[in-house]
Amino acid sequence: MNQTLTQDAPRLKGKRNRLDKPELLAPAGSLEKLKFAVHYGADAVYIGGQKYGLRSNADNFSFEEMREGVQYAARYGAKVFVATNIYAHQEDLEGVAEYLKQLEDAGIAAIIAADPAIVETAQKYAPKLEVHLSTQQSTMNWQAVQFWKEEGLPRVVLARETTMNEIREMKARVDVELEVFIHGAMCSSVSGRCVLSNHFTDRDSNRGGCCQSCRWKYDLHADEQSVMEPGQNPFTMSSKDLCMIEHIPDLIDAGVDSFKIEGRMKSIHYVASVVNVYRQAIDAYMADPEGYHLRPEWVEDIGKAANRPLNTGFFYEVPGAGEHIYEAEEKPAPYDFAAVVTDYDEETGIATVQQRSPFRPGMEVEFFGPGGRQFIQQIADLTDEVGNPLTVARHPLQKVCLKTVHPVRPLDLMRKRLD
Repeated sequence: MNQTLTQDAPRLKGKRNRLDKPELLAPAGSLEKLKFAVHYGADAVYIGGQKYGLRSNADNFSFEEMREGVQYAARYGAKVFVATNIYAHQEDLEGVAEYLKQLEDAGIAAIIAADPAIVETAQKYAPKLEVHLSTQQSTMNWQAVQFWKEEGLPRVVLARETTMNEIREMKARVDVELEVFIHGAMCSSVSGRCVLSNHFTDRDSNRGGCCQSCRWKYDLHADEQSVMEPGQNPFTMSSKDLCMIEHIPDLIDAGVDSFKIEGRMKSIHYVASVVNVYRQAIDAYMADPEGYHLRPEWVEDIGKAANRPLNTGFFYEVPGAGEHIYEAEEKPAPYDFAAVVTDYDEETGIATVQQRSPFRPGMEVEFFGPGGRQFIQQIADLTDEVGNPLTVARHPLQKVCLKTVHPVRPLDLMRKRLD
């Protein structure tokens, strides 16, 4: 019997008490990424439309794609949010009311907004849309949280610089939902309030055009002379990435309502891997808080998807010089995304996969899917869809057949060791 790839491919789900369990909120830079995020365990996803968002270089969504994404998410009981988080100049506001009404009509559950003009417009013209305050507002104290609650906002996305103690005080004083970044890239400025991109490239960070200038490589000069030593790596001011997988109990006990993963520009491998791990950890803690323990494979799997060294951001202390990256970055684990499973034949044990980067017989690969299913094997023979032998799968999106040592399912992923 064959298992074919469909939009309704099952996701492993345990019993969930949504009244108590924090929401797991995942990024989706495209419709494909949205489907993987939901399939691997996200309770909600946030996306960008083609206007008013801060990731203008992402694929972003048309209204037709939004409707499809909302319908897909609804099958899993998940929601879709749209980032409308620019700081608007007057020229940006033309047409915003109509745009927000179209989001409402598409079934979007909430927008994430920073500019009070967009907040007020949404409340007036698209009342079915929840308005969540963006991290761009740099909210770091309970009085500010109280202010936005009184303005009618049910949720505040806190600044990345907020500490765990400040979160606890906010929840003790204000009855409002708090959304907190728990994984992903950190900004070298204060929650995105940066003008380096404007200065270097005339691309406005706060209107969606950030050029990631803090990730660039720089020479150091003094008195118009380079002070770089021969062979020295160029300087960068990049911060390490945030990772709170080891601190799930603290986040839940502090009352965080939504665990937010950064990364609308990241790959489906990154989104699926990170969502999969946090889904398991949250569910394990909620099922048995007293018996909860961090599983080493969760930390290992996070590392397989990580792009930069990791730390805990501002939650416990202000990051010092050691929490920045000054030289060439080293990927924590030598893995790369290789393929997506599209079909599996239970009688023959043959999987059909869609290639995403080259692989060949003899290579060690790892298959994984929702709920922690994973195994490592060595690739034996490869064939194309009609049975012709292959010495290497080298063509992007090529369909390739191989025997797996354990059953796999559609939308499982295959990654390879780079060494």
